[in-house]
Amino acid sequence: MSWFSRITAGLSRSANNVTEGIKQAIGIAAKLDDETLQNLEEALIAADTSLPVAQAILKDLRKTKLPDPLTQESLKQALADIIAKRLEPLAKPLEFPASPTIILVAGVNGAGKTTTIGKLAAQWAGQGKNVFVAAADTYRAAAVQQLTVWTDRASAVAGVNGHVTIVPPLKQGADASAVAYAAVQAAQQEGGDIVIIDTAGRLANRADLLAELPKVNRVIQKLDAAAPHHTLLVLDATLGQSTIPQVTEFHKQIPLTGLIVTKLDGSAKAGFLLALANQSNPLPVYAIGVGETLDDLGPFNPQAFANALVGIGNL
Repeated sequence: MSWFSRITAGLSRSANNVTEGIKQAIGIAAKLDDETLQNLEEALIAADTSLPVAQAILKDLRKTKLPDPLTQESLKQALADIIAKRLEPLAKPLEFPASPTIILVAGVNGAGKTTTIGKLAAQWAGQGKNVFVAAADTYRAAAVQQLTVWTDRASAVAGVNGHVTIVPPLKQGADASAVAYAAVQAAQQEGGDIVIIDTAGRLANRADLLAELPKVNRVIQKLDAAAPHHTLLVLDATLGQSTIPQVTEFHKQIPLTGLIVTKLDGSAKAGFLLALANQSNPLPVYAIGVGETLDDLGPFNPQAFANALVGIGNL
């Protein structure tokens, strides 16, 4: 299955809101009148785009040259192109500026952080990278087990020289910064290409827990003053726009460089990415997750995402 097909399948719940709105709008009148626009606005809001974003999209739609009579296909394509353009600020490839490139990954409990790290490690090993994973979620015994499952899968797809090494805590509840330090040190000594630091899930409103993250940074900077090269926040798409305050609170403690959005296949709120893009200085979305398998995590492509969101191919 192609990545576009996976995105289309994964966004089906959100797309249903938009496509039903389009069908209803065109069923009433094959033209862009006030009633059609009202139906479209409601459909976009149902997909969690936010009211200001929905209104901005429709403002752009009014300026678009559309065929007369208007069809579902032409309306979908016009909407997709407008949405894709608004999502462009989120699209940026993840770069690896150092060897090893050190990536710290954070998120609230249940966002899919550890599974996402396992998938990234397996994918990069499949590209021939030597990946070290710091299992610094030291309070949850299952975290190391989860990472081990993905390590086993990585061995099956690893390219030439590709490998995943898990650096576990010495005991449950051990100092997370010590685990991160050990992983970076091992990668430096053993020719690692990438270090991914898993951290314990923490609530965005717990300043005391969030304050532990800068300590991890300070400790690994003893080995590499530029570390971490990326700090990524994993967001659960089923929570929609309520994840935006998470970004703000985490960013106060550790300067975030990007986002990964998971669980889009279980969400009817995929439109919240448009609300993310509407923020001042939006962070890039480096990857999105649309399912459970290794291949269900992939790069964020604005046009493919927009096409899937409006149901192109699902008339």
